[in-house]
Amino acid sequence: MIFRQLFDSVSSTYTYILAARSGGEALIIDPVVEHVDRYLKLLAELKLRLVKAVDTHVHADHISALAVLRDKTRCVTVMGRHATVDVVSMRVDNGEPVEIEGVSMTALYTPGHTDDSYCFTMADRVFTGDTLLIRGTGRTDFQNGDARSAYRSITTKLLTLPDETLVYPAHDYKGDTVSTVVEERTFNPRLQVKSSDEYAALMAALKLPDPKLMDVAVPANRKVGLDQTDPAIRERTLAVPAARERLGRAGTIFVDLREEGERRRTGTIPGSVHVPYPKLIEQTQSGSLLRAVADGSGAELVLYCAFGERSALALKALDEAGIRNTRHLAGGIDAWIKSGAAVESQRQSA
Repeated sequence: MIFRQLFDSVSSTYTYILAARSGGEALIIDPVVEHVDRYLKLLAELKLRLVKAVDTHVHADHISALAVLRDKTRCVTVMGRHATVDVVSMRVDNGEPVEIEGVSMTALYTPGHTDDSYCFTMADRVFTGDTLLIRGTGRTDFQNGDARSAYRSITTKLLTLPDETLVYPAHDYKGDTVSTVVEERTFNPRLQVKSSDEYAALMAALKLPDPKLMDVAVPANRKVGLDQTDPAIRERTLAVPAARERLGRAGTIFVDLREEGERRRTGTIPGSVHVPYPKLIEQTQSGSLLRAVADGSGAELVLYCAFGERSALALKALDEAGIRNTRHLAGGIDAWIKSGAAVESQRQSA
């Protein structure tokens, strides 16, 4: 596995890049906007294609690079279901996977530092965001933080992972790069308390100053949705009522760009075909099913995803591939369901 730990000296933020192999797909965790060029250069050197960009929570001490990376690479932005942001491409809930080729992480909801904090576990490591630091823990005094919730998240979820699990936090202020679960359970001074009440008293006594960039970073990080005012997108955007009129119409095919887990969780628009967004470009090549349908029948393709980001990005990708009889569903299946439109349930694969 390719694994890189990168550091922002201004905010003391760690960013992580993971991939299964050179030349394959990559994901990035907690990227900082000032280092976008650095990330892209490294990805190019390793011949990696960025597929997913993940934030563990809404950060208060730096501006996230999620939106910029999405705009530059058309990657999928990922946050937890509780994230207090306008739009991300994909939201995951506790226990759900975040996957790319050869790499799989599991989302773990760990509220406390903020009410939208998630960690991400792998077989041998956990990315703890600001929930658990090396010989420290994330503060709990803003963004709906709660010390008792943080204590429960740390003690019942993170410290119950296998002892040898590597701990990779989103920040470190002392120069440490990695720890283990057993080290933090044994030596972390903030965790040598016996109850959530003791922990809450300890955290209340810290009286830390606000992060310097909090008034700028938090609002910026809550507005990361794709700008869809580009005429190439806006003019081919369908609101739910117009999309519903097309459902079942000859010459119109609905294309679901989401992943299997998303489809199982919320269902699908009846009769739609499945082309996962990361595989979309492959499906525009000569001989592919999507290319054959588009070229052979002249069918109108109505693209949809979870919230309308992947489908808007896909419009441009299909344009570049010469497939232009396309529309996309504003607000994705989230808006479709909220309108009361019908969905088909998807069974768990055997």
